[in-house]
Amino acid sequence: MALQCLIVDDNAEFLAAARGLLEGQGVTVVAVASTSAEALRCAAELSPELALVDVDLGPENGFDLARRLTDLPRPVPVVLISTYAARDLEDLVAPSGAVGFLSKRGLSRTAIDELLAAANEPPGR
Repeated sequence: MALQCLIVDDNAEFLAAARGLLEGQGVTVVAVASTSAEALRCAAELSPELALVDVDLGPENGFDLARRLTDLPRPVPVVLISTYAARDLEDLVAPSGAVGFLSKRGLSRTAIDELLAAANEPPGR
C-alpha cells in the first residue's frame, strides 16, 4: 500500500532526489515544499499520511514546523530529517511532536515504516 507523503526541505536538489528515491520504493509523494507556509498549506489541502521535514529550513525551523503540523485539526505525523547525526538532535526531536528522526543518508521506505511501527507500538513493549 502506498504511503502518501509530503517532503519539506529548502534544497531543491534534495527534494528531487528524495522524491525519486521514495517513489521508487512505493511512496506516493503528494507534494514537496520549501517553506513552512507551503508545507502547512499542502498539509491542510492534501492530508498526507506523513511529512518528512528537514530540521534546517534556511531561516525557518523544522522543529517548529513539526509542532505546527502535528497540531493541525487533521494532524500530520512528522519524521524529522537532516544531514546531522541523530545524537546531535535527540533532545530536540521528542518535544517537537515528531514520531522520530532519520538521517538523510538513511532515508528509505523501510526506515520510515520502522519508525512509524515503533511509534505505534504500545508502551512497555
